[in-house]
Amino acid sequence: MTDSGPVLPWLVIRQDDNGNRYRVGRYATRDEAQKVADGLDDRGHRQLYCVERIGQPAL
Repeated sequence: MTDSGPVLPWLVIRQDDNGNRYRVGRYATRDEAQKVADGLDDRGHRQLYCVERIGQPAL
């Protein structure tokens, strides 16, 4: 945690069929973010969910 609040460097990103990307949430650990992304993937929607670290270039 910092003076401005908790550090949440991990993002879950949703990408739709048109390539639009939306931030779903921010998380403290990669494992936490991956569990959320996996849970969303398990719903069977066609969107892609991925985990990225803030400041890391998207693949």
